[in-house]
Amino acid sequence: MTDRAGRRRGAAWGVAASGVGVPALLIGLPLAARGRLPDPLATHWSAGSGRPDGSLPLWAAALVPALVWAVLTAAVALTLWRSGARALPRWAVAGLGCGAVTLVGAQVSVVRANLDRPDWHAAGSVTGWAVGTLVVAAVSAVAAVLAVRREPAVAHSVAEAPTMEVPPGQRFVWLSRTSNPWLQAVSAVLGLLAGGAAVAVLAGLTDRTAGATTAASLAVAAVLVLCCSSVQARVSERGLEVAFGPFGRRWTPDGIESARAEHRTPAQVGGWGYRLSGLGTTVMLRGGACLVVRSGSGREFAVSVDDAERGAALLNAVARRTG
Repeated sequence: MTDRAGRRRGAAWGVAASGVGVPALLIGLPLAARGRLPDPLATHWSAGSGRPDGSLPLWAAALVPALVWAVLTAAVALTLWRSGARALPRWAVAGLGCGAVTLVGAQVSVVRANLDRPDWHAAGSVTGWAVGTLVVAAVSAVAAVLAVRREPAVAHSVAEAPTMEVPPGQRFVWLSRTSNPWLQAVSAVLGLLAGGAAVAVLAGLTDRTAGATTAASLAVAAVLVLCCSSVQARVSERGLEVAFGPFGRRWTPDGIESARAEHRTPAQVGGWGYRLSGLGTTVMLRGGACLVVRSGSGREFAVSVDDAERGAALLNAVARRTG
């Protein structure tokens, strides 16, 4: 798939996860703690005194934030549909991220303030939690904007033939990316579970140490799986650069003996991910064409990316130029 298509599918998984996970947290949190909550719950506090001055039934306190989230996501979706956007722009990612953190943080504050209180009038203050939620929401919005990369301006100075001649002094680059939707789905599920565990700890529903350990473990697993769910290969005057999550490898032109495109399957290399086998090292995210590089020492490295034939031809041209 193309780099753009891979990012669109990754964004789709993120939207789907938030579309399911955020309402689940908003509704599930007060329902999970209903045995320790008064009914109705305090849901509004005086700005001056910090004391509760408004309440809602338990079912409404669970449902209203979820409805707010539904309206927010529907408004973003309608705006994008009318504009004909094919991918989530930065403003949409920032708005959804900020809205999700704000609503979940507010729900945590409400549940924690009402927890084990005999009546909603005796609910604790939410001032500190409200300030913390707004700070985290702002940070999450900025992080979301920074995480959404712009489309790279890629110039392909290539020919149709498997081998090509690159004019001296001409700059060029070949870029290809592959994503595994199943790994992205697993990462999304692990992230939702980590978020649920963290929310339960913040709301005081579980043991702090055990809950924090569970949330941290799930979060680390989600990040690791997400980092390993896509791979990017780049050919330029510097040689071949392969980025696999936070890891990367680079081959200089003088260290490459040859490059070729070869069809490989997960069964041939021993599974998915970063594999070592009799064929050498393979980064396998989908069966099919792989860009295979043979180093001067005779070792081979393969990465499953689209347009492998073109990348191999251009890499051979680079190696011949410096050879």
